Amino acid sequence: MAWNEPGGGNNKDPWGGRGDQGPPDLDEVVRKMQDKLGGLFGGRKKSSGGSGGSSGAGFTGFGLIAGIAAVVWLFSGIYIVDAGKQGVILRFGAFHEVTMPGPHWRIPYPVDQVEIVDVEQRRFVELGYRSGDAGQTRVAVPREALMLTKDENIVNIKLAVQYQVSDSRKYLFNVRDPNSVLKQVAESAIREAIGQNEMDFVLKEGRAEVVSRVKQVMQKPLDKYNSGLLVSDVNLQDAQPPEEVQAAFSDAIKAREDKERLKNEAEAYANDVIPKARGAAARQIQEAEAYREALIAKAEGEASRFSQLLKEYARAPEITRKRLYFETMESVLARTGVVLMDSENANSLMYLPIDQLMKQAPGVRQFSGSNSADNESQSGTAEQGVRPTRKSREAR
Repeated sequence: MAWNEPGGGNNKDPWGGRGDQGPPDLDEVVRKMQDKLGGLFGGRKKSSGGSGGSSGAGFTGFGLIAGIAAVVWLFSGIYIVDAGKQGVILRFGAFHEVTMPGPHWRIPYPVDQVEIVDVEQRRFVELGYRSGDAGQTRVAVPREALMLTKDENIVNIKLAVQYQVSDSRKYLFNVRDPNSVLKQVAESAIREAIGQNEMDFVLKEGRAEVVSRVKQVMQKPLDKYNSGLLVSDVNLQDAQPPEEVQAAFSDAIKAREDKERLKNEAEAYANDVIPKARGAAARQIQEAEAYREALIAKAEGEASRFSQLLKEYARAPEITRKRLYFETMESVLARTGVVLMDSENANSLMYLPIDQLMKQAPGVRQFSGSNSADNESQSGTAEQGVRPTRKSREAR
């Protein structure tokens, strides 16, 4: 009988008496693996059997899928906050905390949600105009731009306001539309600043003051509203009168500039002339004072000389009279030319160029002006200090 016929024992194996173990049962291996995984995820081990084994395998597969889904759900709570931004955690829609830049983990959706807020971005609003593509073209908005000044004139204002988020929590929860709120606050502030100043001040030298005033007025209500916004810069792009009166206003500006130019020229001329006039006046005053002092000194000297001369005359009248006579004649003859001629041997009708002879003759004595001036001072005959020269007398 063959070794594999029915009814034979295990000893009929031609390979030598080994027990009949056979290949491993694949269903048994899968069942064991399912039992182990079910134990890991809280499942129960089922007894071997037809219906009990299939239900245990289905429950174990569901647990495996649920575990993988749970791992993915937990990993979805990882998020990264970039530099210059803040993360606001909302737990069931309510504020929970603020996270700084870097990697973080939160309870995944639907428990926690993250709102990323850029706190370094420069946002801006435009008032009175709208920028086009790439900021090149501008569209005017007259309803926002036209404002009334203190002197009841109308000006056309174009304003740009830059702002940042200073508190991300307040920015998200306290204001519904921050951009709209900031725009309304800016319009209110600029209208207040323009209404407190006159038109010329706004259009000319007062622009910096108006901008500073607008920035201060804007920040107060924003802080009061707890908006979490910070006004970083205010730029007055343009300030002009309305288009209907710009031509007349340009003429007025030119006339005002001409007025200022002429005024500056007049002030420059006055600054040039007045110091010269003051200097000339001071010089004349000093010369007059010097002349007065000279006359006083001369009068005092003459009085002293006369007093001394009177004393000498009282002592020796005759000698004093002769001395006075000689001094007087000396002073008189010093101012005249003296020519000695022999009248007996000379022809009285001969024409003689006496002035030329006096210049050429070596024996003729001529007196200088200094000696004559000294003699004049001694004689006291000239009060003004001016006497005719010899040429003037010869001309006479």
